[in-house]
Amino acid sequence: MTRRRLLGLAGMGAAALLSAPARAQSTVDLKLPGGPGERSLTTAFPQKGEMILQRTRPPLLETPWEVFDKGVFTPNDQFYVRWHWAIIPTEVSVDSFRLKVHGQVNQELSLSLQDILGGFPRVELAAVNQCSGNSRGLFQPRVPGGQWANGAMGNALWAGVRLKDVLDRAGVKSGAVQVRFRGLDEPVVDEAPAFMKSLAIDHARNGEVMIAYAMNGDQLPLVNGFPLRLVVPGWYATYWVKMLSDIEVLDQLDTNYWTKTAYTIPDTPHANMTPGQTGVTMVPINRMVPRSFVTNLVSGTSVAAGEPTPLRGIAFGGDCGVAGVDLSIDGGKSWQPAQLGKDEGKYGFRQWQARITLPSPGSYAVKLRCTNANGEAQPDTPNWNPAGFMRNVIETTDLVAA
Repeated sequence: MTRRRLLGLAGMGAAALLSAPARAQSTVDLKLPGGPGERSLTTAFPQKGEMILQRTRPPLLETPWEVFDKGVFTPNDQFYVRWHWAIIPTEVSVDSFRLKVHGQVNQELSLSLQDILGGFPRVELAAVNQCSGNSRGLFQPRVPGGQWANGAMGNALWAGVRLKDVLDRAGVKSGAVQVRFRGLDEPVVDEAPAFMKSLAIDHARNGEVMIAYAMNGDQLPLVNGFPLRLVVPGWYATYWVKMLSDIEVLDQLDTNYWTKTAYTIPDTPHANMTPGQTGVTMVPINRMVPRSFVTNLVSGTSVAAGEPTPLRGIAFGGDCGVAGVDLSIDGGKSWQPAQLGKDEGKYGFRQWQARITLPSPGSYAVKLRCTNANGEAQPDTPNWNPAGFMRNVIETTDLVAA
């Protein structure tokens, strides 16, 4: 990624983003327990390869599952997409774009892309970006919202500048409480709330939160937030504001709809409650939790009984690194450790591999469990909440030994 290359590119043909319906090439069955799982596959979106179409306006595009078996980093052209409002710029001028920094600061800033690329130290960080509602389609009883399978997530090597450095340039005044972020997308009606998210001032200035201009060595695709997006490692993607254009330092708690009301979870272990339960305290969603998946075999695959079967997959620790991944072929009575691959960073995917032997013909439920560096492990039973957020459970892959 060179400064000249980024600043010389604009919309990349993105005028087609919302001008025509996404064209279905074929279909895939996501096998969702709560309802129809058949979805179209599309290549109609700019800078995107084949994606699972969840919704056209605003774009909701899911990463096909086989992509996760190809490597630890999710390719840009198949990285999932999720927007809240349908009014999204179809192109962005790199010459006129400005990032505004204002509020409780000593000096307001209006930063061009040249200012950002040339005026601050460049940093890189591998981190998982995961939709709060990833795997919502697996919730039982079913809940409203985009019925994602497990593909509303991706791992990238993000490049950009530290948010702390930008805030320090502006000079944060004493009494600052939160920092609020807004992008270029707009509500479809005047009365609707603009999409904005906030972080506590200490979190925003922890040196890890990033303003990214590149992912996986290339510029951000338009639908993934070009030219800038916030990267909040270890936290759910609702905070990773795309097409970031406005940063406001607040001297009081943010009460906007998307921070105070939307994206809340039960303040309980694993964000769990029972359907119909009332009186549950709700808090804004925040840190991610550990997850792990088999990527080279899908449920229903037949393997040879009595012979070693290679398994591989991905895991991530949520808000910290992966300490271990374990497998069980006997319903969780016994577990064997998987071999972990290269550690690309505590916030990213960690590949793993193992060999199992299914002793005799029959059906087996292979269970997979990740334990993170804080000692938190995936639980035995899935959580449930009315928003379908933050799925967290030991995953199972059903295999048939023959």
